Amino acid sequence: MIALKMVRGGRLAALCLLLGAASAAAPAQVAADAPPVTTVRPVAAVIEEYVRLGLSSNLALQSASLEVERAEAALDAARGRFFPEASLNARYTRSEGGREISLPLAAAFNPVYGTLNELLAADGKPPRFGSIEDPSFNLLREREQDTRISVVQPLYAPALPAALRARQSLLEGSEFARLALAQRLRRDITVGYLDWLRASRAATLVDASAALLAENLRITDSLFRNGKVTQDQVLRARAELLAVEQQATEARSARDQLQSYVNFLLNRPLDTALETAEPEGELKRAGRDLAALRSGALTSRPELAQAGRAADAARSQAEIARAARLPTLALAVDGGTQGERYEFGRGSNFATLSLLLNWTLFDGGARKADERAARLAERQALNRRDELAQQVQLEVQTALDRLAASEQSLRAAEARAEAARAAFRISGRKRDEGVISQVEFLDARTSLTSAELNLNAVRFQLLARQADLDYATGAPSP
Repeated sequence: MIALKMVRGGRLAALCLLLGAASAAAPAQVAADAPPVTTVRPVAAVIEEYVRLGLSSNLALQSASLEVERAEAALDAARGRFFPEASLNARYTRSEGGREISLPLAAAFNPVYGTLNELLAADGKPPRFGSIEDPSFNLLREREQDTRISVVQPLYAPALPAALRARQSLLEGSEFARLALAQRLRRDITVGYLDWLRASRAATLVDASAALLAENLRITDSLFRNGKVTQDQVLRARAELLAVEQQATEARSARDQLQSYVNFLLNRPLDTALETAEPEGELKRAGRDLAALRSGALTSRPELAQAGRAADAARSQAEIARAARLPTLALAVDGGTQGERYEFGRGSNFATLSLLLNWTLFDGGARKADERAARLAERQALNRRDELAQQVQLEVQTALDRLAASEQSLRAAEARAEAARAAFRISGRKRDEGVISQVEFLDARTSLTSAELNLNAVRFQLLARQADLDYATGAPSP
């Protein structure tokens, strides 16, 4: 019995050290499919590398970049409206039939010719004037071509500058939208990776607890076979082991899901192994001023700038609608050749110079209604910007409050874990000496595992909430 106690005490002491080492924030066990890492880097360095990878490969961010390029193309098209527009127009026609035009020359000249002939006959001279027929020709020529180059230069078009300003505002808005998406992606990668680290550490802690309970079951079963304990203690030890094994399965599943989520953000195979990191030394933060953070967020958040550009674009749309009620003036130059054949030179070439005035005097109030709709859209955009500003300030306050609560929780979690470790060490020695029952020993083990899991969660929650605060204020995450 003494030998059995020594063996049991030695194994339990070793397992206690194993659990204590895992709970003292030792480097987390890497996922089963991850390659071994010789040097554990700080969390900030690993996150920054993943953020750079995500900013260069994320599909949503690539779509936002394409939207920026599309807005640039639309802006170039708006600029092109200020330059002359030259076009080549050619028409070649073959006609058959159509209306016939007759000139009434016979009725006008034949009576005159008859009178002259009578006068000549009276003088004994022969008639000299014959009768004529009415000439006729087709209205459409059988062959005809018209080839010209037309150049139109706007001289006065008040809608063009307003359209250019609208396109410029939309381009800037799309650029700010891309920047906002990049900041959200940075935040999501940071929080997702921290959650994966937390889940990995939790899986390590639960696995260590399962190893301890497996050894405890082996020893308890040996004591039962030797008649030292009753069967209910064996059943209790087995139930505790099964519960922890179930918890370990859930912890590994959560870890794998978070790994897939981070890889999804990085646009790479979902089962790609993630690099582990060490969070120690990054948990202490300085004090922060709420008013300063709010003021900084109002100038740094790209969503607010995007909403402002949307209001500018709506204002420009109203100017376009108002300009449509004014006249436009353009200069047009046409030059080319006309005729039945393609010929060039005198008698075939032509050139025209025109001033084109266009002014719609009445349209049933359609353009006035368009202007009113654009003004309402501008008011909506301004209201949205003000609402978003209040939302940003609320996000800053909420993130700061949560970070402060996490910092306080970390101190409490560290004290709780330290107390649970000390209590478990004492319970282990008492258990080896047979002073306490197995139920009390298992309760001490449960309290230690719970305290270690809580400390692990609070540590990474603190870093995640710091990332949330950085996002809320528009500052880059670590």
